[in-house]
Amino acid sequence: MERRLSAGAESSQFPDGFRILQGKQEYITYIEHSSIRIWPSDVAGHYDTHMHSAVEIVLPDRGESVYRLQDQEYHVGPGQILFIPSGCPHELTEGSDILRYLVLFEPSPLDGLQDIPDIRGLLDSPIYLPEPTELRGQVRDLMNQLIDCYFHREPMWNTRCYAWLLQVYALLGREYLLVPSDAPDERRKTINPEIMNSVITYINEHFTEDISLERAADFAGFSKYYFSRLFREFSGITFSEFLISRRVNFAANLLIQTREPVHEIAASSGFSSIATFNRVFRDQKKCTPTQYRVIYSGMISHGTLFPEERLAQAESS
Repeated sequence: MERRLSAGAESSQFPDGFRILQGKQEYITYIEHSSIRIWPSDVAGHYDTHMHSAVEIVLPDRGESVYRLQDQEYHVGPGQILFIPSGCPHELTEGSDILRYLVLFEPSPLDGLQDIPDIRGLLDSPIYLPEPTELRGQVRDLMNQLIDCYFHREPMWNTRCYAWLLQVYALLGREYLLVPSDAPDERRKTINPEIMNSVITYINEHFTEDISLERAADFAGFSKYYFSRLFREFSGITFSEFLISRRVNFAANLLIQTREPVHEIAASSGFSSIATFNRVFRDQKKCTPTQYRVIYSGMISHGTLFPEERLAQAESS
């Protein structure tokens, strides 16, 4: 079911919700007070290249899903698992006799965990588990429990689903990232994990303030140039990128959970000006703060869709 919402925006209705697409950017709609969506499907089809802020996990039970991303093609069959990172353009073709689940979730709730920088590469890169290994079996069992939890909608189901996701990434991190303690590791020689984890905690506690690279470096006891290099080696991104992401995700949650004016949310999220906030937010989320609020804040609330005119108004603002 295709409907025009406004210039360039389309909505498709499915039994379990709506798919909002503008150009190649897809906006995942979530049930109220959640940031996880599961799309079951037994219908063959093709989806042109698109991207979204959510991480996508592909879990076929029957048939084959063919994904094309980052110049590679993945034929994901029954029992296999494919993780597609946030913001990664991908194309999907599903043949006949298909039965699969797509688990999509916003990675921002994981940002505050101290050891997330250690698995940044796992969050930012595709992970394909084609072989019937012990790891794949464990991950699949956890995902099956997550799916059951999602559809039963018991109290605290969204938090419980993230608990399953954390266990999945803990398994993947242990498999892909841990090295023997006696293995040569230049990174271990230059970076003290306790210091860097304390810096991450410091940023998480003060990101809404006028925190700077110099201030964080002083906290760690390094020059700003040395600290900048260490932070990037430790986290995989720059200090500025980490700080902006933390602020934008905090602001995104306020847009969804409150009715505060956008300029107040910008200020309370650590942005010095509304112009900077709007520019950075659009760069990160591919839409304006007002559009984000309309799309996500109660788009599906007790089974009802926000009026389409509101999205059209946000598009023109």
